[in-house]
Order: sequence, then structure tokens, then C-alpha cells
Amino acid sequence: MAVYTHLGAEQLAELIGHYDVGGLISAKGIAEGVSNSNWMIETSGSNTGGNTGGNAGGGRYILTMYERRIELSDLPYFLGLLDHLSAKGCPVPRTIHDRTGAAFRLVDGKAAALIEFLPGVSPTRPDPDQAFAVGQVIARMHAASADFPLSRENTMDFASNLDLLERCGSTGLASINAALPAMLGAARDAAALSLSALPQAQIHADLFPDNVLMLGSEVTGLIDFYFACTGAMALDLAVTHAAWGFDPVTNAYNADCGRAILQGYEDIRRLTPAERALLPDIAKGAALRFVASRAEDWLDTPEDALVTRKDPMQFVSRWRFYDDYGAEIFA
Repeated sequence: MAVYTHLGAEQLAELIGHYDVGGLISAKGIAEGVSNSNWMIETSGSNTGGNTGGNAGGGRYILTMYERRIELSDLPYFLGLLDHLSAKGCPVPRTIHDRTGAAFRLVDGKAAALIEFLPGVSPTRPDPDQAFAVGQVIARMHAASADFPLSRENTMDFASNLDLLERCGSTGLASINAALPAMLGAARDAAALSLSALPQAQIHADLFPDNVLMLGSEVTGLIDFYFACTGAMALDLAVTHAAWGFDPVTNAYNADCGRAILQGYEDIRRLTPAERALLPDIAKGAALRFVASRAEDWLDTPEDALVTRKDPMQFVSRWRFYDDYGAEIFA
């Protein structure tokens, strides 16, 4: 989450006025993340009292304006998946539809959606109990998506990661860190790996701790589904392992959390032998996905954007760990 587009109070109030949620009380920009503009919205209460069509009364909501890496044609998939998973009992925020029943609106040519606010806090330094719970929820989410009628290609697959790094160029990558251009070879190896024969589902594909809300060790919300796609369930697990299995301060591998994620997932759904065998290489590809996206964001983020740039070298280190020890930890 971040703020790239600056909307004035009058624009925000006019936009919120199309929803049956009452009048705008406050709107605060959210700085975390890198892809969309987001605001915490508070409203005074429903104008009509109706709750049909995904509407709601007053309270807190998240307003998202879609800025980067998101096509307008993908929004029915993203927002429909939220509503589908929420209806299945997954801890996922539903979309608040406007009075016409639309799940999103256009503001100055950009799409914006109002999303249910869920309670909880994102863990800054997850413990094994939290990691276990997240593993369980991922498996439940995969099962709940089985009858979702839409599908979406993974636009951040391993081949796309290679393309991103190549477009950054060796010179651009070196301007971030002299060791970064060496990852181009690793990205070429990952791009040659096919996951199409592995079990598939609708996957989140970006489940960092800041995209999970928790109360203690209970998961109360999975958020920011805007990289979700139809893909290998093992990839979703590997992305989450790469995001949760390392200390956020020291970047050292946390074996207890790493094991807990895998155990939590397999407490609900057992991995197939083929998934287990490919996990070391999938985890390396997952790490490269964040090397590539962070490098692009580092080079492209405007100086005046209310957003914190993230260092791609953090995931270069994680790639190196998986390269050395992946076969051991996923055995």
C-alpha cells in the first residue's frame, strides 16, 4: 500500500458519496507497500440503512486506487475473488459495492474500490505460532477457491521476473547494488522452470506479513490480493515461506518459523511428492520475484511519492540461502 495519487477532501467526499456508507469523516493516506494508492476511510453511518449488494453502514474502510501492474480488465477477478473467499468463511475483506452494484468506480481515469476494514495488526516479527496459522489459512484459501469461476494468468511468473530484470538493465541494477546484475543468470534459470504440472488453485502470490492481519496467533485478515492469480499452490507456499521464514531485522533464516509454515500448510493439505521435490527451486524463483519487482520499483518510484522503497538485496540474500540449503529445509 502507498499513496501515489493525491485526492483532495472534496474529491474523496464525492467518491464516498456514491456508496451507502454515510458521509466522509476522515481519510488518511497509507504509506506501506509499493503498487497502489490507499487511504483509511472513516464514515459517519449509512445514509439509507440498506446493506444489499455488498453495501455497509458507517465505520472504517480501505479505499484503494489502482496505479501500477494492474489492468482494469483484471478487477472483476481480484474483487470477485475477495467476495468469493469471504463468502466461504476465509478471513478476507469483502468489496463494498456502490449504489449501482458496481465493485469499483473510475476517478480521473483510474479505478478505485472501497474494501471492508478488518481488525488485526500485521506482525512485524512473526513467531512460529503465527507462521503455523498462516500456513493453515493458505491451504484453506486454496481449497475455498476451487469453485471460483474466473481465472487469471500470473503476470509476475518466473519468465516475467527475468523480463523485469532485463528491462532494468545491468547498469540500472548496478546503480542499486554492484552485486545485483549477477542475478540475471539466476533469473534465466528460474524462467526455464515449468510449474504447470503441479496442483493449481487461485493463489495470493504476495502474502508478506504486512498483508496479513492477526490478533495474537489468529489470522483475522488476508489483504492486498492484487497479485492474485491462477497458479501452482506450491508457489504460493514458497512465496510465503520466503516472506515469513527470515528475520525482518537481521535477514537470517528463522528455522522455527520456516518449519511452522510448512507444518501449518500440511496440517490442512499434504504436498504431493512432485511439489516437495520442486520446492527448493520454486523458493529460489519466489525470492527472485521480489528481487525483480523491488529493483523496478527502486528505479521507477517518484521522489515525491509517499512510499518507502524496499531493498532488492534483502531477497538476493534469501535466494542465496535457498540455493545453499533449500534441498535440506524442504526435504
